[in-house]
Amino acid sequence: MIESPFLLYSDGAGNIFEDTSLYAVGRAGWDAYPVPVEDWIPLPEGGNLYELPGRRGIGIDVKTGEMRLCEKGWAVAAFIPPAHTGLFLAAYETAPDAPTLPLFCYTAAAWYNDTFYVTAVRIEQDIRQECAGYDQDKVNAGTRQLLEAYPHNRLVKHLMDNCCQTYQCPAARNFALGRWECPVPASPACNANCLGCISFQPEEETIVSTQDRLTFKPSPEEIVEFTVPHLMNAPYPIVSFGQGCEGEPLLMWPTIRDSIIEMRKHTPKGSININTNGSNPAAVKALCEAGLDSIRVSTNSAQKHIYTPYYRPNNYQFEDIIESLKVVRSFGGWASINYFVFPGMTDTVEEYEALRKLIKETDLTMIQWRNFNIDPDWYLAQIGVTEPGECLGIKQMMELIREEFPNVKFGYFNPPIERIKGNYALDFAH
Repeated sequence: MIESPFLLYSDGAGNIFEDTSLYAVGRAGWDAYPVPVEDWIPLPEGGNLYELPGRRGIGIDVKTGEMRLCEKGWAVAAFIPPAHTGLFLAAYETAPDAPTLPLFCYTAAAWYNDTFYVTAVRIEQDIRQECAGYDQDKVNAGTRQLLEAYPHNRLVKHLMDNCCQTYQCPAARNFALGRWECPVPASPACNANCLGCISFQPEEETIVSTQDRLTFKPSPEEIVEFTVPHLMNAPYPIVSFGQGCEGEPLLMWPTIRDSIIEMRKHTPKGSININTNGSNPAAVKALCEAGLDSIRVSTNSAQKHIYTPYYRPNNYQFEDIIESLKVVRSFGGWASINYFVFPGMTDTVEEYEALRKLIKETDLTMIQWRNFNIDPDWYLAQIGVTEPGECLGIKQMMELIREEFPNVKFGYFNPPIERIKGNYALDFAH
């Protein structure tokens, strides 16, 4: 067991130091809190540290036990890699002229005994996006092979040139390596205006999207051409519609339906999944009738009044996403939520009660406890939250949900069909 680790600060020139006069703390909602020592784990491989310009870190004075600011430099936060869920945000005070932070997660980070620590839990044993699993030479070779094999396929070109080689998308890199979950972006348009959209931000906005969105509508033929061989040959194969580099796939549901029907004419293997905002239950029903195996519906909250100002939906409402989950379960399919975890919001008593209601109402199969990639101050201000309410703690909330709903699976990734129909504890990339 470690003792309380020390606060980190940056000198503004890319160097990070520890301040041994301050113990590190964490943030939930707007407030800073001491972190239980058991909630600190070594920074996992693939994690990064960020300097937070215009922000002073908050810590507990080693001598007095009082909270105070670190005036030696800028605050520091961690990006934690996939399969891990953050328990606390980095704690800092923001100057009035501080720039808005880009769309990453900002987990509390610290230093102890020659090791960087973060407040997180490993929520998923699947290794499909571990940094150590990518050999760039093999990724490059796989990219060349796919571009040669499908010279006229615009979607393969998009996935290899943009997603795999430019943005280093883990799913696209796995496709290049012929394994696991294959991404299939299908829609250039969207029917939500999410505050934290990673593929489109208005020019007047203070944050920038991290990647460019798909610019064309792929045909069913283009989709089927490369997904069928993947389903037939990859280990634990999944074909996944709905990716970060596109809009809302349900807007292209006829194309996706026709693709699924055609895929299933060629092979019964693997799992067909859609990552979506769940805005069109009738379209989801049509996809289930065609052979869709699983759905993952993204949400920042199980409460409508917190969901709506973040997603800013066009022509759909929160009730539709609940209905889409119910539709998939009525077909015997796997229904997950892509649950954006924000300490101090996700773990309020109100949110906990709303999540319990959602699980019961939809017969939910799985919660993917995902880190929320957004500037915490900016997000809370944009959705108008000044007092989030009483908090349970992320870990405590997970324990309560697990206790009441032992059949609801916890994880970070869409499960393959072997895991859905077989042994959830064993059948995954490892």
